[in-house]
Amino acid sequence: MVRVRFAPSPTGYLHIGSARTFIFNWLFARHNAGTMILRIDDTDVERNTRESLDSIFEGLAWLGLDWDEFYRQSERGKLHTSLANHLVGRGLAYRDFAPARTADDGAPEAGAAGWLFNPEMRELSQGESDARAASGEPFVIRFRVPRDAGGVVTFRDAVYGEQSKSTSDIEDFALLRSSGVPTYHMASCADDIDLKITHIIRGQDHLANTFKHVLLFEAAGAPVPQFAHLPLLIAPDGAKLSKRKHGPVVSVTSYRDAGFLPEAFINFVALLGWNPKDDREHLNRDELVAAFTLAGVNKSNAVINFSEQEPFDPKAVWLNGQHIYKLPAAQLAPQLAPFLRSAGLEADEGKVLAVTPLIQERIRLLRDVVSVADFFFLEKLAPYDPAELIPQKGDRAMALRVLEKAHQLLAAVEFIHPAIESAFRAAAEELHVKAGQMFLPVRVAVCGRKNAPPLFETIEVLGREVSVQRVGEAIGKLQGTAL
Repeated sequence: MVRVRFAPSPTGYLHIGSARTFIFNWLFARHNAGTMILRIDDTDVERNTRESLDSIFEGLAWLGLDWDEFYRQSERGKLHTSLANHLVGRGLAYRDFAPARTADDGAPEAGAAGWLFNPEMRELSQGESDARAASGEPFVIRFRVPRDAGGVVTFRDAVYGEQSKSTSDIEDFALLRSSGVPTYHMASCADDIDLKITHIIRGQDHLANTFKHVLLFEAAGAPVPQFAHLPLLIAPDGAKLSKRKHGPVVSVTSYRDAGFLPEAFINFVALLGWNPKDDREHLNRDELVAAFTLAGVNKSNAVINFSEQEPFDPKAVWLNGQHIYKLPAAQLAPQLAPFLRSAGLEADEGKVLAVTPLIQERIRLLRDVVSVADFFFLEKLAPYDPAELIPQKGDRAMALRVLEKAHQLLAAVEFIHPAIESAFRAAAEELHVKAGQMFLPVRVAVCGRKNAPPLFETIEVLGREVSVQRVGEAIGKLQGTAL
């Protein structure tokens, strides 16, 4: 059975690249009826923060993608230490007591054998090593990379194909620090072995680490997982997308706060470095699960287009608009209401639901609801130029006749939009004006703008009292102006 894992470190907010890694693992697991594991790799105590951990859970909760098993790496220390000591006992790892390197997490310092290893430590007898350790002398445990002439580590990456590296180019890397804390290599591989991970899907920046990990899997006598390294996400200038350089634009919660639907965000991110091998771009979650295979992952880095003026990729915004348009109003309305309320508008649930179908095709981000539909929720419209009330090829007198007639109709007509529309069209004929000349002054009067949702449905949602009042105020504006 397929078993995959997403293993973030809680050292910063949830990055869009990390979210993509989670999404790809999740899609692969669900496509193959496998198991999705969330493992928090929190052994780097000095860099871990509660805020970062909260950001990870907050971002994943917004995505709405589940997991089947959950682990904290910090609770699995005995497992990591046990495997490291097991490898020492079998001669596949050794203790390095060199003082200058007791806390080293990477390569040994230069010595007789260069940067690869310290011959004195590597060739220390097991007896002397045990005695020095028993005396309390600090040490680092290092993996004993095979030094056979012509030694090569190979594996096949599902994205980048066959990979190989000479063991003469791999240092004796650390497994346990002198503090007893495992390094990334040790903890990650020990956990992957214990959790029986079958496929490791992660960013391309981990590709170089994989040679060491293959050595660890083989030394532990465990099956080597299938690896798939994902192309990097890069900025428009070609720089690797990073938290430090590009700030909140790469944070998952920035997309949430701007008004992206999680389904649209998942759709956009899934297309960063992967395609379904057809012309589809708008895919829902079920369609993504059905289509996702590692064969669709590209080798080329994926560019996210953004700028200071446009912080979100235009394709992401377009996809979000498509998802918004196709979402049932009953599901969309509760997601619009918080944006209205945060703008200080009283967004009654019933009113929001009634408004939603009228504005759905006009918004690309959920936050657009404020600029598109605020007039539905205002007690008093924002000031507007009375000249806006005058229709094209018309004058103030025409606008006044239209509005006065509309005022009469709205006070008496059956208040459903077909009846309102019928009455207004008949009134246009009666006044000998075109339908557009009849409708525009009323639209500006009730909405405070020329560009607005369908007029008669809007009037019905606004209600008789508000509509009559606003048309009356518009009449007052025209009567009090010298236009």
